[in-house]
Amino acid sequence: MLTTDELKLLIKKYALQNAVKYSKTPQAGAVMGKVMAHPELRPRAKEITVLVGDVLREIEEMTPESREDELKKLAPELLEELKEKKEPEKGLPPLEINGSLVMRFAPNPNGPPTLGSARGIVVNSEYTGRYNGKLIIRFDDTDPVTKRPMLEAYDWYLEDCLWLGTKPDEVIIASDRIPLYYETAEQLIRKDGAYVCFCKQEVFKALKDEKKACPHREQGVEKNLGLWKDMLSSCYKEQEAVLRIKTDIAHRDPAIRDWVAFRIIKTPHPRPSVGDRYCVWPLLDFEGAIEDHLCGTTHIIRGKDLIDSERRQRYIYKYMGWAYPKTLHWGRVQIYEFGKLSTSAIKKAIAEGIYTGWDDPRLPTIRAIRRRGIRPEALRKFMIDLGLGETDISLSLDTLYAENRKIIDPIANRYFFVWSPVKMEIEDAEPKVAKAPLHPSRGGIREIPVGTEVLVCRDDVETLKVGERLRLKDLYNIQITGISPLRAKFIGTDIDLIKKEKARIIHWAPTDGLKVRVLSPDGEYTGTGERGIEKELDRVVQFERFGFVRIDSVDDGVVAYFTHR
Repeated sequence: MLTTDELKLLIKKYALQNAVKYSKTPQAGAVMGKVMAHPELRPRAKEITVLVGDVLREIEEMTPESREDELKKLAPELLEELKEKKEPEKGLPPLEINGSLVMRFAPNPNGPPTLGSARGIVVNSEYTGRYNGKLIIRFDDTDPVTKRPMLEAYDWYLEDCLWLGTKPDEVIIASDRIPLYYETAEQLIRKDGAYVCFCKQEVFKALKDEKKACPHREQGVEKNLGLWKDMLSSCYKEQEAVLRIKTDIAHRDPAIRDWVAFRIIKTPHPRPSVGDRYCVWPLLDFEGAIEDHLCGTTHIIRGKDLIDSERRQRYIYKYMGWAYPKTLHWGRVQIYEFGKLSTSAIKKAIAEGIYTGWDDPRLPTIRAIRRRGIRPEALRKFMIDLGLGETDISLSLDTLYAENRKIIDPIANRYFFVWSPVKMEIEDAEPKVAKAPLHPSRGGIREIPVGTEVLVCRDDVETLKVGERLRLKDLYNIQITGISPLRAKFIGTDIDLIKKEKARIIHWAPTDGLKVRVLSPDGEYTGTGERGIEKELDRVVQFERFGFVRIDSVDDGVVAYFTHR
């Protein structure tokens, strides 16, 4: 047992560590919590409470420097603990591999890739690149109704994969391989691992919830084979029959009990090569399980919300004598800027005219991110740094923007763009050609002809006062002489005057400049930009005091997509 002096010393160590960490005298409760973490000390709580009070009074009198010196003397290990950087681990952990690595990214092509898809593309391709493995892109397109594929989306996925620096070694389309799934289904029936069920959905649910088998579960292999052939021959209506995988009907998780592997769908598939060729379609858990075996997939990365899928699929693997791939799970990532936007919700909103298309700058699609001027290497790093944690996280795009800024800032030319423009007349000014740097460090000059009037932002006008002196950036100094209408007078070109008075510097645009529209996640900005922007088609530039934008078109004025600040 600790003596009173030893106990007081222990309390002092914890109290000093807290004081150094937060640069103030700690709360008694915080120190008590540390001490009470020692189970053998809990019976001495009353004594400890008194001692904590004594120690805190001592620390109250100490300077920050003396607290740190005392902690270094009494418990250097606690001081060192504070100095360690507790940054979260970034990047991808190593994989356990025996032999070759085969991974797959398996999207449903019911819309273009989103930022969530980008994570799957990047991480799987990063691993196969590191370990000289094989990457398969597999389109899980076996739901012609609920998640009906879009014909354009197949190519969109492959285009966006290449943009992200990912070239798949093989591309598989599930709807081309339906006969393979039928073969496995028949084998499972022959192994008494699957049966045809005619129960209505609500009837089967009631039985399942009571852990009772349905009347069709033990109808025999031969009968099931006949009924399966009848299903394939379109003898039944939709929802009249399904093929179920036999599991444990008393499994603690109802979602695992005798799950549906195939259902009847009479709606033709949108791919012309498939059309109405099939009326029996596999559910994703069945199709994915078979494909992972056929493709020799060794490692699967999936959301932790899909753990039940693995539990269901393992029944198939057990019946067939197959080895299940190694699985890794990650948590959901929610991005503040987009909230919960599903592909189906976006598709509906586009149809209603809420969004202009899949590349609307307000959307979390890769097409929108590309059009805004985000570089693929920035997006790759952003996704890799997220790692494989199973904890759900919410984050903003600020980290992605910071990575992108490192890439584009050294190469993006600078221009003036005035949004919500207000005309300003300048007395005593003579027409001239302003010369401004094209880039602050790479050099180059852009020439901007200007007369006796310029355009400035309404945001700046709202804060101007008569008599105020300021500088029009890269032009000259002015003094405000009137607000409505806006007027000023030329007062020279000496920038030292402005520096001495700590006056404002605002940007401007010539009255005969280009019409400019900037489409951003926050809405649309319209105004005037200097000539020269029209030469930057499909490049990212910086509109000074506004942000980086990608010049999307210059046909009828300039249309730019906002990148980030």
